[in-house]
Amino acid sequence: MQQSQQATNAWRILFLLFLANLFNFFDRTIPAIIIEPIRMEWGLSDFQLGLIGTAFTIVYAIAGVPLGRMADTGARRKIMGWGLLAWSGLTAVNGMAWSFWSFLLIRMGVGIGEASYAPAANSLIGDLFPPHKRARAMGIFMLGLPLGLLLAFFTIGAMVTAFDSWRAPFFIAAVPGIILALFMFFIKEPRRGAAESVQVAATAVDKPLRKVLAIRTFWWLVLAGLAFNFATYACNSFMVPMLQRYFLLPLEQAAVATGVIVGLTGLFGLTLGGWMADRIHQRSATGRLLFAAVSMLIAALATAYALLAGRVEIGVFVAVFSVGWLFAYNFYTCVYTAIQDVVEPRLRATAMALFFAGLYLLGGGFGPIAVGLLSDHFAHAAMLAAGASEMSEAFKAVGLHDAMLLIPVALFFTMLALLQASRCFVADAARMRAGMVEAVPA
Repeated sequence: MQQSQQATNAWRILFLLFLANLFNFFDRTIPAIIIEPIRMEWGLSDFQLGLIGTAFTIVYAIAGVPLGRMADTGARRKIMGWGLLAWSGLTAVNGMAWSFWSFLLIRMGVGIGEASYAPAANSLIGDLFPPHKRARAMGIFMLGLPLGLLLAFFTIGAMVTAFDSWRAPFFIAAVPGIILALFMFFIKEPRRGAAESVQVAATAVDKPLRKVLAIRTFWWLVLAGLAFNFATYACNSFMVPMLQRYFLLPLEQAAVATGVIVGLTGLFGLTLGGWMADRIHQRSATGRLLFAAVSMLIAALATAYALLAGRVEIGVFVAVFSVGWLFAYNFYTCVYTAIQDVVEPRLRATAMALFFAGLYLLGGGFGPIAVGLLSDHFAHAAMLAAGASEMSEAFKAVGLHDAMLLIPVALFFTMLALLQASRCFVADAARMRAGMVEAVPA
C-alpha cells in the first residue's frame, strides 16, 4: 500500500482549471442576461426562452458521456484544450445569429464544446489531490461557477449598454477562452490514481458503464443532482427577467442583483463550505452528505420565503434569496467529492460524464422549459382572473414570479436524495477500495 500524495504541480494546474471553469460558466450565462432584448427583438414566449437553455443542456448531457469516456482513456489536456477552443469560437458565432432558430442551433454547438471539460477536469483533480484535500480543491475549482456568474452578471449588462447591442458580449467573451485553450495543451498530467493510498491497476476496466451504474450511492447522487440542477438552471435562466418584470428593475440593475444572489454567495459558500466539508468528513464518513442535506433544507426554506413574500423591498428579496443560495453551494463540494470516494480512479471521468448527463438531461434541461411553460400558464390564468382579453407585461410578471416557486420545491427533493445517498455511502466507499486492491496484481 502506498501513501496518499499530492502532485507537485497540483496547485498550478488547479488554477488553470479554475480559470477555464470560470469562463465556461461566463459564456453559458450570457443568454440568461440578454434574454429580454432577444424576446423583444424576435417576439418570443417564455416557453421559447426556456427552450434556449433546455436545448443547450440536453446536447451538453448527451455529448458528455462519450467525451467523458475519452477522458478516461486518452489525454485529458487535449480533450479540454480542443473543447475550450470549440466553445469559445462558437460563442463568438452566437453574436452573429439572425433568428431564434439560428441562435438555438449555435447554442447547441457551444454545449458540445463545453461538455468536454467537466468530466476531464474532475478526473484530473482526483489524481492531483489526495482524498483528505479533495473537497477544498474541488471548492477552489468550483469557484469558477460563482465567479463566472458574478463576472457575467456584473459586466454583461454594462457591455450591452455601452455597445447598444445584445450581441457584443458574445464577441468579447470568446477572446480569453481561446487564450486559455492554448495553455491547456501544455499541462503535465499525473498518472491515473497517483493520489490514492493504494496502487491503481494500469489495465482498462471491463464494462465500465455497468460498474459505475452498479454503485447505489452514485444513483442517489444523480437523483440529487437532477433536482439540484433543475433549481439552479431555472434560477439562472429566469432570475434576471423576473427581477425586470416583477420588481421593475432595468436590465443592468437586475443583472447585478442576480450576480449577488447566484455569484457573490458562491465565493463564501464554496470556500467555507469546502473547508467545513473536509473537517466534517474527517470526523464522520457520511458527514459531507449529511452536511449537504441540511444545507439543501435551509436553501429550500429561504428561497421559498423570499418568493412567497411577494413584492417586498428588492433588498429584502435579494438578501433572503442569497442566504438560500449560499447554503445551496455546499452541494458542489460535498457531492462531487463523494463521487470521487465511491468510484475508482480509472472510471472517474466516465462517472462524472454519466452524473452530468443525469444533471443536465433531466435536471438542467427541464428546469428552464418547465418554468417557462408554467410562467406562460400562470400569466394566462392571471389575465383571465383579471377579466382582461389581452396579455400584458403585468400578467407576464406575475406568471414568471409564481413559476419560480419550482426552485425551492426542487431543492427540497435534493435534500431527500442526499439523505438516501448517505445511507449507502460507507459500504460503497469500502467496496471501491477493496476492488482497487484486488485489481492490482500481488
